[in-house]
Amino acid sequence: MSYILQVDFKMEGPFGNEMVKEFTDLAKSINDEEGLIWKIWTEDSEAKEAGGIYLFETKESACKYLTMHTARLNGFGIEKVNGKIFEVNEGLTSINHGPSK
Repeated sequence: MSYILQVDFKMEGPFGNEMVKEFTDLAKSINDEEGLIWKIWTEDSEAKEAGGIYLFETKESACKYLTMHTARLNGFGIEKVNGKIFEVNEGLTSINHGPSK
C-alpha cells in the first residue's frame, strides 16, 4: 500500500519559471527522501499558494517527511502548513489511470 501526502501553504512567491530557477536544487534533494516515490509541485500565483502532492511507500515515511518539511517551511517564515496523509486505493486508482507507484 502507498500513501499520498498533500501539502499546501501561503507564500509570496516565486511562481512559474522563477520557482523552477529558485527551487531546482531543493527539488533534486527531495528525490533522496526516504520512501518517496514521486512528487507533483502545485502553485496558484493569484491566490499566493503553493504545495505538493507526494506519493510515499509507507505512512511512516510520509509522516517523517511532513514533520521535516513543516519545520523547513517554518524556517522560511511560512507559519501555517496544511498537511494530510491518505492511503491510496490502488484498485480504484488503476481504473482511472492514476499512478500508484
